[in-house]
Amino acid sequence: MAILFLLLLQLPLSVVVAQTNGKINVPTSLTAGSKNNLWLSPSKDFAFGFHQLDDDAFILAIWYYKLSRQFTPVWYPNANKGKPVPRNSKLELTPDSALVLKNGAETLWNSGKTSSADVNYAVMNDTGNFMLLDIFSRHIWESFNYPTDTLLPSQIMKLGGPLSARTSDTDFAPRRFQFRLDLDGIARLISINLPGNFSYYDYSSTGDTSDPGDEVVFDSSGLYVLTRNESKIFIMKPEVPVSNPLDYYMRVSLNFDGALTLNSHSKDPSAANETWTTITSIPEDVCWSIKGEMGSGVCGFNSICSIQSDGRTNCICPDGYSLVNPADAYGGCRPNFLLGCDNSFGHIYQENHFMQEKLNVNFAFSDYEVLSSINRESCKTACLHDCLCAAVVFDPDNKRCWKKRSPLSNGRVELYPTTYFKIASNSSLDIPPLPPKVPAKGQNILMIVVLSVLLGSSVLVNFVFVGATCMGFFMFLKRNLLGPEISQNESSIENRLQQFTYKELIEATNGFKEELGRGSCGIVYKGETRLTGLIAVKMLDRVFEDIDREFKAEVNIIGQTHHKNLVRLVGYCDEKQRRLVVYEFLRNDTLARFLYGNPKPGWNQRIQIAFGIARGLVYLHEECSTQIIHCDIKPQNILLDDYCNARISDFGLSKLLLINQSHTKTNIRGTKGYVAPEWFRSAPVSVKVDVYSFGVVLLEIICCRRNVDMEVDEEEKSILTDWVYDCYLEGKLDYLVENDKEALDDIEMVERFVMVAIWCLQENPHVRPTMKQVMLMLEGILQVSLPPSPCPFSSIN
Repeated sequence: MAILFLLLLQLPLSVVVAQTNGKINVPTSLTAGSKNNLWLSPSKDFAFGFHQLDDDAFILAIWYYKLSRQFTPVWYPNANKGKPVPRNSKLELTPDSALVLKNGAETLWNSGKTSSADVNYAVMNDTGNFMLLDIFSRHIWESFNYPTDTLLPSQIMKLGGPLSARTSDTDFAPRRFQFRLDLDGIARLISINLPGNFSYYDYSSTGDTSDPGDEVVFDSSGLYVLTRNESKIFIMKPEVPVSNPLDYYMRVSLNFDGALTLNSHSKDPSAANETWTTITSIPEDVCWSIKGEMGSGVCGFNSICSIQSDGRTNCICPDGYSLVNPADAYGGCRPNFLLGCDNSFGHIYQENHFMQEKLNVNFAFSDYEVLSSINRESCKTACLHDCLCAAVVFDPDNKRCWKKRSPLSNGRVELYPTTYFKIASNSSLDIPPLPPKVPAKGQNILMIVVLSVLLGSSVLVNFVFVGATCMGFFMFLKRNLLGPEISQNESSIENRLQQFTYKELIEATNGFKEELGRGSCGIVYKGETRLTGLIAVKMLDRVFEDIDREFKAEVNIIGQTHHKNLVRLVGYCDEKQRRLVVYEFLRNDTLARFLYGNPKPGWNQRIQIAFGIARGLVYLHEECSTQIIHCDIKPQNILLDDYCNARISDFGLSKLLLINQSHTKTNIRGTKGYVAPEWFRSAPVSVKVDVYSFGVVLLEIICCRRNVDMEVDEEEKSILTDWVYDCYLEGKLDYLVENDKEALDDIEMVERFVMVAIWCLQENPHVRPTMKQVMLMLEGILQVSLPPSPCPFSSIN
C-alpha cells in the first residue's frame, strides 16, 4: 500500500495530462440522465459527472467508477449543500466561467477560478483529482482543494479545511461533525451547530503545540499535520494491512457518526461488491468521545448510541419515542406524546404518565437537578410530578436522583446506569391509560363520619380530630406517593453483577481443579457455567478483616469499568470469609507466555499490544468515574483475547489486599522488577506508579525478554532497563532487536518506543508523562523529546 502511495505522489503531471482519455476539451458539457453524463480517469478508477440516486435525482460527484454498485463518492459540490439535482440538469465547462451547474436557467453551483486565465482544458486523473488548467498547464481550480468528507492519497488539506460529515449514504447534506486544521495550527475533530457552523467542542485533536501545523497531508506514511518547521504530527499511522498494496484503493473519510476512518478496498473485479474495510478509526468509541453540554451527541437528541461488534455505531430510540426523520437514524428521536408544561401550573398527574425502565443507559449532560437522601420510588415520583422532567437516573449506593431535562442529549449505553423515562399512557407502547382514582365505598362512609363528628363536637375535640386526620393523611401520602423505603444495605452490584454462591463456583470449577495461574491476589481457576460460558475464578487469599464494605465497594468500581482493553468482570462471591471474583475467560493466556516463548511474536503484533495496554491504562487513570491505580502492571497481568488484543486484568484489586501481600515481601504493592522507586520511600503513590511499570513492560515487549534475567551470557544485559539505556546512549538500538527483521526494518519506531519507555522510567514521578501523553507519543501524535537519564545522581524525597 505504501508503494501505491509513493507511485501516486511521484507521477509527473505532464504524464497524466498527456493521456488523452483523461483530458477534457473546452467547451463541453454533461447532462444528468443522458449517455453523456461522466468523464473517466485514464485507468477508469474514478469518474466525474452525474450519478443517479433515484428516478429523478442525480448528484454531481467524483466516485470510484469500478465500484459503482456500492456508490462511494470522494467529492461533491459543497456550495450546493449536497442537494440532488433533477434529470436534464447540465454541467457546463467553458473557458471563462469554468464549471457551472445549471437546472434550466437557474445556476446551482459555480466552481470559480483561482486566476483570471481562461480554462484551456480539464483532466480527470487517476489520483481522483479533477483539475482545470490554463494554456500553460497551470492549475486554476482542482477538486483536491475543496474536500468534502474524504481525503485521497496525495491530497493536502490547507488551513481552515474542513472535511464535513454527510447525513447518510444517499443524503449529501452536511451533518454536525467536522475535521479541520484551525488557524492555530491544531487539527481537530469537532462538533458544530447546523446550519450556523458554530463550533461546540473538539472530541479529538493534535493538542497544543509550539510548532503549529500548516497543512494536513495524506500520503504513504499516513495522515499527519505538517508543521511550519517541517515536522510531522501523525493523526493516523497504520500498518500495511495487505500483501500487495498496488491492488487496493485507500481513503480517509469522516463518517456520519463523527468518526474519522482509514479505509481500504481491493481493486480485484471479483471483489467489486465487497464492502470497504476499516483499518483504523479515531476516536475508538465515538459514543463516549463525542459529548458536551452543547449539542446532541452522536445520534441526535433523545437517542441512545452504542457500538456494535463491527465497530460501527447504532442509534435507537427509547420506548415511547420515534425517529424525527424515519430515513435518518442519526437525526434524533421525538416523544410520541406531549412532554412538557401546559396550563396545569407545572403539575403532571400520575394517571396520565408512568416511568419506563431502561437498563444500561445514561444521558450524561441533561441534568438540571439532583435530589439526595431519596429512594428509587420517590425518585421516579419526583419526575412524574415535574412537568420539566423527561427522565431520571437513580443511584442506589448514594441514594441520589438526577432529573434529566428535555431534549435528552448525548445518550449512550453504559454498563450499569438505569434510566427511567417518563412515558404517556397513550404513547406507542399500547399500554392502556390508568383509570382515574375514585374513593372507595369505605372511604365515602369514613368521610361522612368525619364530617358529622366535626360538625357536632366541641372545639377541642375538633382540633384533636383535625390533627389526627392530617397525620393520617401525611402517612398515606408517604406510603403511596414516596413509595417504600429502600434498605440502607441495598447494593447496586447485586443488580449489576451476577452474585454466585460458593457452591456454584465449586461446581463451575469442578472443585477448583484446573489452576490457570497464581498472582499477588490469589489463585485463578478455570470454570464454566451455562449462562456465562467459560470463566476465570480468582480466589482472594488474604484480605482486610473489616472487608465487607470495602470488598463490595471495590467490586462495584471494577464492575463499572467497560473498555475493550480491560478484562470484563462477570460476577463475584461474598460468603462469610470466602471472597472470589469471576472474570471472562481468555484463551490466549498471558502476555508473559506470549513474549517469552519461542518463536518470538511479530513486531507489528507487539506494537498493537503496547497500544492496547496504554489505552487500557488511560481509561483506568482518566476516563473511569472513579480513578483506578492498578499497582501491579506486569506481563502476567496482561491477558490476550482470541485476536491477541491486550486486556488488563487484576485492576482495582490492590485495595482489597493486605499491605504486606506482595511478591517483594515489603510494605509495597507490586512485583519485583516493575515497582516504581517511590514505593521504597514514604512518598505519596499516584497513577505514575503504573506509568513506571508500563515503561518496564514496554521494554520487555520491544526485546521479548524479562526485565531481570540472571541467566544471560553477558552480565551487563541482566537488567533490561539498564542495558536498554546504555544501548540508547551508544546508538546501538539494533542490539535490542537482534535477529528481528520486522523490528530492524522499523528501527525508527523502535527508537520512539525506547525513548517513551525511558521517559516512563524516570525516578522522579513528576517528570514521568501521564498515560495519555504516553499513548499519544507511542502513536506518533506527540513528538518525543530526548529523555534524560532515568536515574539521576540526586533522588527526590
